[in-house]
Amino acid sequence: MAERVPVGVLLSGRGSNMLALAEYKRREERSYDIALAASNVPDARGLVVAKRLGIPIWAESHKGLEREEFDARLDAALRAHGVEVIALAGYMRLLSPGFIEAWEGRILNIHPSLLPDYKGLDTHRRAIMAGEEYSGCSVHLVTQELDDGPVLAQARVKIRGRDTAESLAERVLAEEHRLYPEVLDLFCREVVRG
Repeated sequence: MAERVPVGVLLSGRGSNMLALAEYKRREERSYDIALAASNVPDARGLVVAKRLGIPIWAESHKGLEREEFDARLDAALRAHGVEVIALAGYMRLLSPGFIEAWEGRILNIHPSLLPDYKGLDTHRRAIMAGEEYSGCSVHLVTQELDDGPVLAQARVKIRGRDTAESLAERVLAEEHRLYPEVLDLFCREVVRG
């Protein structure tokens, strides 16, 4: 088996997508390993999950720091752990242009809508209010524009008549947990190690 690509997962919350990435094909051949779980929220629940899984963690609050200064510290931590690809997993902070440029083509994000529709926040409520038949999630490359990079894969979720933003979010999240690890595995296998 080829050497696995070291991935850094950035999170700000509970870490359910990080857990899905970590658990994917755990006992089978996959193309990546999580080398670091990093957060701008030192008490994020996802860091506890990472620690329990034996994944190294890095956490520092961004409060009181300029965006570029914080991202430089984050970049140093990622590079110190040999990270080659970054997976954003509920990371609720915009990255600085310099950070994105330094990691160009190597940052993936999972977004809870069928991009290019409903970029940004509050995606489920907006899709329901617009009368959409489907919502879903998209894995895309991160570029300088918010949620605007090339889409690598999507999963559709039917919007039901009685859906609330919360009930739809729950079903979309289940698809995120299925889709993101598959796409990251394929990306690391074909694009990075190709």
